[in-house]
Parts: sequence; structure tokens; C-alpha cells
Amino acid sequence: MRGVLFEKLLRPALYRVCANDPETVHERTVRALSLLPAHLPLLRGVYAVDDPATVFGIRFPNRVGLAAGMDKDGRALHAWPALGFGFVEVGTVTRLAQPGNAKPRLFTLAANDAIINRMGFNNAGADALAARLAARGKPAVPLGISIGKSKVVPLADAVEDYRYSLRALYPYADYFAVNVSSPNTPGLRELQDRSALSELLGELQRTSAGLAATPAPLLVKVAPDLTDSALAELLEVCEAHGVAGIIATNTTLSRAGLTGPEAEIGKETGGLSGRPLTGRAREVVRFVHEHTGGKLPIIGVGGVLSGPDARALLDAGASLVQVYTGFALKGPGLVREINRTLAGWR
Repeated sequence: MRGVLFEKLLRPALYRVCANDPETVHERTVRALSLLPAHLPLLRGVYAVDDPATVFGIRFPNRVGLAAGMDKDGRALHAWPALGFGFVEVGTVTRLAQPGNAKPRLFTLAANDAIINRMGFNNAGADALAARLAARGKPAVPLGISIGKSKVVPLADAVEDYRYSLRALYPYADYFAVNVSSPNTPGLRELQDRSALSELLGELQRTSAGLAATPAPLLVKVAPDLTDSALAELLEVCEAHGVAGIIATNTTLSRAGLTGPEAEIGKETGGLSGRPLTGRAREVVRFVHEHTGGKLPIIGVGGVLSGPDARALLDAGASLVQVYTGFALKGPGLVREINRTLAGWR
């Protein structure tokens, strides 16, 4: 019932108040959540589910995480656990503060349960996030930090750009996600190629080993648009450099699956997420699981809009799941539904 109320009443009301601008809705939602500490116990009683799992050495109170992109600068960190999330991934953050791409850059395709974004890693920068975490502390659940390349930094200097963010944020992350797969930063996906990825991961692992006796797990987020051969090559590089896990997947450049009048909106550039990505995300998760013999833990993300969607990702080989588009379209009731569906899964 609460999910229906969000979809049929609250979300339409938010869009009316915000002049049908999805980015304004997003911004006001995160801002409101950042101001809710007095109500957290009440929210937690409604949404939180305790179903612990240990993955890549980290104990998660449940298997459902908030994907990167929702709270890039970590402004509402203490609200997300109260909405049922078992872990939170902030970012993608870059060494340099940057405004992102020109607006409009976020488009809702509600009839297709989808979103197109070309945000372009808009964030306040690694140092600003580190300062916020130092002042306010970490959330009550594991914190992942997604790091990416600053747009103005040439690909030739990408390694040092990533290393700066890793060092600045190292005291606060339970794991790091290396984002080399966003379609919205020019040239970024070239870092998925064997030589470039090998250099990047090698330097990040060496840097991490110098910062802690037990280095924070390093995960790589992959694009759903890779061919099987390209994905297999990427996985070989990841295994060679001791990567702790894979996040599958990022948004897609494909527009397959879009139907109805919203197909016209699909002509907008950017990454597509939501229901059209459900099947492909599952395929990539299954490929990663089978290619690595189940030895490389996977966070499954992409088109999770129901409890069965999440269960299908776990059945395909994922150990954890993340949501973004589903949460934006359906609200926190979806998190509770997924947690209840996955409760006791082994």
C-alpha cells in the first residue's frame, strides 16, 4: 500500500511542485532526507530489515544497497539506513569539483520504468566529501565510495586523478568502486581496455597497500554494453590485480526495450537505466559469475524494480544488489519489498 501511495500520489505531487523537472525532484528529496535525523527511529521501524551477509570481508546488515548517483556528495548518509538500505555507495566523486553536463540532463520515462541521465559526474570533489565525512561521520551501514575521472583531466593523467581521490577518501570507505564505465564522461570507457585498466588497478592497489595493513576492497563497475570477449578480458585484468569484486552494471547506451511515446525521449543522449536494463544486467551478472567460477563477488545493479528482479540477480550469481532507478520511481517501499523477498537467501 505504501508503495502505491508513493507512485500514485507522492511522486506525482513532487513533480508538480518541481515543475516536472526530475533533477529538481532529486535535489529536493536528498535535501529533505539530509534534514530528517529526528525521524530516523520511526523510519527504521517501518523499513529496516535485518538479514546479515558477509561479502568481500564486510558484514552487511542486509543485501540491498543504494547505488552511486543518488547521493553523490554524501549529504543524507544517516537517512539511507533508516529507509532499509544495508549499505550505501556515494559518488561518483572526482578529484576536482565539477558542475557536470549542461541541463537538462535527467529524464524520467515513467511508463517504461526507466531514466536517462547524462549528469557527467557533477559533484563537489573528493576533498569536500572527505571534509563532510570527517565532520559528520559515516552511516550506520557499510559505506562504498565510487571514484571516477575528472572531466578536464586527460586520459594520460587519469591514474593520478583516481589515486588522489583514493588517498583523500581512504579513511572513510569500507570499499571503493572504480567507475570506468559511465557513458557521460568523454573517453572514460576507454579505461576498460586491458592496458589502461591494468595500469590503473595496479597503481590503485599499490596505493591502497601503502595506506593500510588491510587494504579496503577495490571493486570495478562495468558497462552492460561490453561484448562477452571484452568483458572476459576485463575480468582477467581484475583477477590479475586482486580486485575484490565487480559491480554489474552501469547504465547502457542501448535504447532496446523502450516502447510507446517515451521512445522519443529515448533519443536523448546519456545512459539508460531501469526496466529496459533488467535482462541485460542479469546476463552480465551470470557471465561474470560463470567466467570467474563464482570466485569474484558481484554487486548486481540494473533494472531492479521488484523483489523478484533482485532475487533473479542473486540466482544469477550476485551476492548483493543495488537500486537507483527503482527507488527513484517507486520509493522506499521497494527497498522493504526486496529485503523481504531476499530474507534468508543463501
